[in-house]
Amino acid sequence: MTLISEHSETDTRERILVVAERLFRQIGYLKTTVADIAKELRMSPANVYRFFDSKKSIHEGVARRLMGEVELEAQRIARTPGPAVVRLREVMTTVNRMNTERYVGDNKMHEMVEIAMQEDWDVCVAHMEMIARVIGEVIANGAASGEFEIKDLQLASLCACTAMMRFFHPQMIAQCATKPGPTIDEMIDFVIAGLSPRGRVN
Repeated sequence: MTLISEHSETDTRERILVVAERLFRQIGYLKTTVADIAKELRMSPANVYRFFDSKKSIHEGVARRLMGEVELEAQRIARTPGPAVVRLREVMTTVNRMNTERYVGDNKMHEMVEIAMQEDWDVCVAHMEMIARVIGEVIANGAASGEFEIKDLQLASLCACTAMMRFFHPQMIAQCATKPGPTIDEMIDFVIAGLSPRGRVN
């Protein structure tokens, strides 16, 4: 396969995902068919199936694009110079903001996420693991600089992510929006206090 044809195939896959996401937002995840996507692209359904072997794989591709954007921004923040406390706070608030923008305000996209979580798509699991790794990276930086005091890095990152689940998970963000509970800043303060050396207030 030539380099040009490889680029062409990559471009076509990307166009399919862009159109699929738009249709998911317009008519809903469940109502969108491969035929709808193909029609928008002025190609046959068979041609779409050349790039994605099933409707589910298209849905996973869309989810991967959306989640990948969140991961890239979280990684960028995590690797920015500066105090780990500041970076940890920014990573957590950014994950919450981006997930809220992408899914919660849009009922049709929320439908896609809900089904993805129910089916336990590998892409969702990989995303959660990636966010935990990014948070673990910042916590490790903080431990190295003396900002944090931890005994088990993996446990610390898992505990931090679990504590933030209400603010990370699209379904929980939506369900808890009007329910009593701590604000995101209060929850982050609690997480940072648990990571900080005893007696130190950040």
